[in-house]
Amino acid sequence: MVTTGLLIRVEAKPDKVPEVEALLKSAVEHVRQEGLAVIWSALRLGPTTFAVFDAFVDEADRQAHLEAHGDALRKAELFAGSPSIEHVDVIAAKLPGE
Repeated sequence: MVTTGLLIRVEAKPDKVPEVEALLKSAVEHVRQEGLAVIWSALRLGPTTFAVFDAFVDEADRQAHLEAHGDALRKAELFAGSPSIEHVDVIAAKLPGE
């Protein structure tokens, strides 16, 4: 059962949108190999706005994941500002196979 998550929003610099999209697409394989996130999704919210939502079974996994991948979200040359990183509690979820 997932109990914790991260909701992360980033704003790409207009001329860096393709690089941000590529960064997020390439991240999924790293997340698979890591094995901590039960759910991981990269989203486009607008022309230059992206988000990542991921969920974990506990706080330890969430923290370990953030420590392992947080630096990728701090690439100043790609983003118009700092990422918005929200720690969320998952109150209900429908997971694959359920």
